[in-house]
Amino acid sequence: MEQPITIIVTGANGQLGRSIRELAIDNIHLRFAFFNSEDFPIESVRRGELLFEIYQPQFCINCAAYTAVDKAEKETGRAFLVNGDAPGTLASICDFYGTRLIQVSTDYVFNGQASSPYKESDPVDPINAYGTSKLMGEQLVLKKNARNVVVRTSWLYAPFGRNFVKTMLRFMKDKPEINVVADQLGSPTYAPDLALVLVDMVKQYIKNPELPGGIYHYSNDGIISWFDFANAIRELTGSNCKVNPIPTSAYPTPAKRPAYSVLDNSKIVRDFGITLRPWKDSLERCLKTLRAI
Repeated sequence: MEQPITIIVTGANGQLGRSIRELAIDNIHLRFAFFNSEDFPIESVRRGELLFEIYQPQFCINCAAYTAVDKAEKETGRAFLVNGDAPGTLASICDFYGTRLIQVSTDYVFNGQASSPYKESDPVDPINAYGTSKLMGEQLVLKKNARNVVVRTSWLYAPFGRNFVKTMLRFMKDKPEINVVADQLGSPTYAPDLALVLVDMVKQYIKNPELPGGIYHYSNDGIISWFDFANAIRELTGSNCKVNPIPTSAYPTPAKRPAYSVLDNSKIVRDFGITLRPWKDSLERCLKTLRAI
């Protein structure tokens, strides 16, 4: 009997890891093995080698990350260990076991000075520690094996975990008005949509292992500001909270944010036939799920 394709998923308790876990139920022909940071701290070579020896995976989707953007300015050692060194270690283990690694990365590898969506080939120039640590992880993963894949995404949110949507819902419930930055532009990404894309990429690599590795961009379709995002949440929930647009200068944070971090998704559409869902459609789906919860 032919052995099922095995996929190790790290960071299983995060927004993306949990979204992939929900998809596993409908993909019984694939064998998923999910590990949180306690089960499998990806910086641990011994733990990684043990799990890969047991599961013999054909794929590994690395959703584990240090995502506290502002704290990363002080906890740079931890950020670079988890986002930089650890993916490199994971890539070495994957290389030894013939496993294709899919590394999830970020729009924050760019400096935000562009005026049109960033292509995968555009120069990188992160402006904060988080973005720099994620770039290090990308480079180590691709240096180890050209078959490996980096999928950059932006403004990730889900019905669970900590994210902008859930924060806005809490503020709108508790406050008569809120201030939201209006001069940072990007594209939200609904974690269940990205999870679908990653699993679909795995399926396509199974059918055609010669499909290229390298860097891909994926986000929901559309370009908005954080203020636009908050305003849409207010409209879709019928909140009476007033949302005021403010400049970035009025809301200083320890880590600088790119003013423009829109990703060009045309490459992943071309190579994998991915359909981009409009950002507002996905936001509606998220809010509907939250209401059901």
